[in-house]
Amino acid sequence: AAEKELVLLALDAVRSAGAAYADVRITRGNFEFVGARERQITAVNKSETYGIGIRALVGGSWGFRATRDLGKDAVAATAKEAAAIAAANDRVNPVKTSLAPVNKVADGRWITPHEIDPFTIPIEQKAELLFKTNDEALRVKGVRFVTSNISSIRETRLLGTTEGSLLQQTFLRVGPNVNITAVSADNSDFQTRNAALPPMARGWEYVAGLQMPENVLRWAEEAAMKLSAARAQAGVWDLVLHPSHLWLTIHESIGHPTELDRVMGYEANYAGTSFLSPPEKVLNKFRYGPSFMNIVGNRTEPGGCATCGRDDGISNLTRVRESLGCSYGENWAAIPFARMPNVSLMPNMQDLSEEDVISATKRGIYIEGDGSYSIDQQRYNFQFGGQVFWEIKDGKRVRLLRDVAYQARTPNFWNSMALIGGPKTYKLGSALNDGKGQPTQSNAVSHGCPIALFRNVNVINTA
Repeated sequence: AAEKELVLLALDAVRSAGAAYADVRITRGNFEFVGARERQITAVNKSETYGIGIRALVGGSWGFRATRDLGKDAVAATAKEAAAIAAANDRVNPVKTSLAPVNKVADGRWITPHEIDPFTIPIEQKAELLFKTNDEALRVKGVRFVTSNISSIRETRLLGTTEGSLLQQTFLRVGPNVNITAVSADNSDFQTRNAALPPMARGWEYVAGLQMPENVLRWAEEAAMKLSAARAQAGVWDLVLHPSHLWLTIHESIGHPTELDRVMGYEANYAGTSFLSPPEKVLNKFRYGPSFMNIVGNRTEPGGCATCGRDDGISNLTRVRESLGCSYGENWAAIPFARMPNVSLMPNMQDLSEEDVISATKRGIYIEGDGSYSIDQQRYNFQFGGQVFWEIKDGKRVRLLRDVAYQARTPNFWNSMALIGGPKTYKLGSALNDGKGQPTQSNAVSHGCPIALFRNVNVINTA
């Protein structure tokens, strides 16, 4: 009730200061990180951020002001400052913003679907899970080092607008991770295996369901096996890409280059531009991939880190008049702007399994997990590595490889996609900290995809 009163107070103040439209966000963010190396705790970090951000539209231009001080006088003063900044911007802004009418949501409420709030689990219990996981990995011959951690995030947001909307949302996300290092007997070589455990917008039940102590043996064994794996032969190969790998390629080569502000050049000073520019020359003309390739952007993916009930209102993009579900501010101190939703590759409607896709490959490499990568500022030329690589011969995985990466241009790569798996192969990959903007803001996002086969891709040896 107290927060609602502050939102209404801020709206009254900013309206009286001349704003034609305004929105007010009170956000509280709780963050917890527990990290371990072998049997030692390396970090226990807990933090909270709490404040109010006010955005005003005056004469067709935006202004924004935020404060940690939630006293009534400070909130009213901050609201008036937001309107004053908007008015000052309007005196020099040549392109004015006009907003489309929207239906108000007077009492909207949404919370991440979950069973167990991760913040109700004691730190001691989380530490014990990490110790058990590390102990199991260290049982494998050759494994010397294991690090593991669990991130827990809870954000509450109260958004009010001058149009009469009042929205309360609570977001929960958890992100476990395990990294294993195996060292050769003569200490001349080491190999790592990072477990493909995507962060999820779920509760503690997700972490418990991963059964990390039971599954870490496979990851540890793969780290040790990489020490004696054959080195990759550079050349042209077919690639079978597991969802734990392909999600990142989707993120970098589809998600980012299709961001409208990037296409318009507004991100050129920091994150770069896009090969999909200008938009009028590519919309309804450019073909990203084959006809069976269907990409969906949404905020409703179950477990998706960008999933929400409502976005943060209107993006600051010029000439965008209504919300497209992609407006997001990192916290109370961050102005909302265009951010990536969950962007996913839809699976084959036929029930094709992973083995079906592998069996369609005569000579190829199977890649699981994400590794080092690079991509140019237009998201056109890229290189991606992975965690585990298997050589495929005559439709079967025959031996483990190492030091593999592939290079391609975005349009060529996606048009080389020859086959995708069915719904049972569809999985989510995620990032909790996707950076963008100046000042930099962080966004959590997920990308779903099935296993997929790509033909004739250039592979390099990274050794």
